[in-house]
Amino acid sequence: MRPFHIPIEARSFGMGPSRVRRIADSVLALDDDAAAAELDHVLKDFEARHWQTRGVFMTRYLQIREVLGLDESFISETKRQLIGAYFCHEYSYAAAALMNPSIIAHPDQSGLSEGSTRIVMSLRAVGEGHISSVSFREGILSPGVHFELAPEPPFATAADSATELMDGAIEVHRHHDSTLSGTVLFPITAAQRNGLEDLRLVQFTHDDGSVEWLGTYTAYSGTTIRSELLRTRDFRSFVLAPLGGPAARNKGMALFPRTVNGEYMMIGRQDGENLFLLRSDSIDRWGEGELLLTPKYPWEQVQIGNCGSPIELDEGWLLLTHGVGAMRKYSIGAILLDKDNPARVIGRLAEPLLSAADEDREGYVPNVVYTCGAIRHGDLLFMPYGVADSSVGFAFVPIDALLAAMHSPDEPAHHRRRRPRRVRPA
Repeated sequence: MRPFHIPIEARSFGMGPSRVRRIADSVLALDDDAAAAELDHVLKDFEARHWQTRGVFMTRYLQIREVLGLDESFISETKRQLIGAYFCHEYSYAAAALMNPSIIAHPDQSGLSEGSTRIVMSLRAVGEGHISSVSFREGILSPGVHFELAPEPPFATAADSATELMDGAIEVHRHHDSTLSGTVLFPITAAQRNGLEDLRLVQFTHDDGSVEWLGTYTAYSGTTIRSELLRTRDFRSFVLAPLGGPAARNKGMALFPRTVNGEYMMIGRQDGENLFLLRSDSIDRWGEGELLLTPKYPWEQVQIGNCGSPIELDEGWLLLTHGVGAMRKYSIGAILLDKDNPARVIGRLAEPLLSAADEDREGYVPNVVYTCGAIRHGDLLFMPYGVADSSVGFAFVPIDALLAAMHSPDEPAHHRRRRPRRVRPA
């Protein structure tokens, strides 16, 4: 259940009240019995389908009261809820598409057996009007190739109580009774009006040892895009802030999980075609980067990009990539960056790690597999991935085998060319 926004301004024709005022006045004009009967009718239709329906109606009423300057001294509880109901609507946030997951370790790792990890997965969900939002699912990785998602809650609630901060940032809060798996982040600002797209979550360790969960995403207004940063320390309150600098005009930015040589670093795609390495002394401002990688193989000739934040290994920084080939087919690849000098590529897959095939080809956007982030799980890489923008699959990849399949950029690929096994969905 979301706010139903109707323009507040006066009517375009004639001198009558605005539509918002007219609706509120029509409710206030009802006698108490008629108002009660109408609210009962609304609740019969919707109360069992949503969580804390009456509370949402009241929250929305308070917003309308503020806008219209209503004197509520003589407005009954019933009429307040009914006014709120007129300015809410039911929204299926993932009815059109579900795609592009990312994953991080959950802030709460209590009560788990040895070798298990509780995770948080973000998903891009697309509903009516092609509006993208961010939803979450929790789960547990157990030793070996075992993964279990938490049950999907019967109700979803929007993070709200938005507070405006400095420089265009806002802070929203998860409802205190809502689980994270039942929470959705909807667009709020004008820059986000048509969507929050492709959140790339990363657990970031600051130089002082403190930990914060960060996520870069694309804010889409309907005409323009810009990169923004989500910040949270508990997944209960979220700050959504625009990134500054020339690089923020583009999409697909992925933050390293710590500073490298005293600098913040980011992987970006500044020209929509190649991969770039960005450096900054500020986590929220990014200039133009240096060219890191260009398309080379047939499966990535159209364009390449990142598939989430780099993952730190003893051998270097493992970066999942995506490549677009003939017939706009998306595949997932990987490269390895030097640990001390990430501008140096020391390993690269000549063939995709994962490509759309068989049933994975069919869906809202066919021939696409895509991820916005994976996580290390012992000696395995655990990767959720979107399938044709219609569902999400899960894969376990042996890290040693992945690294062994890479070749040095200075070594001809055919010398060690070996097709990696197709990843089996979990």
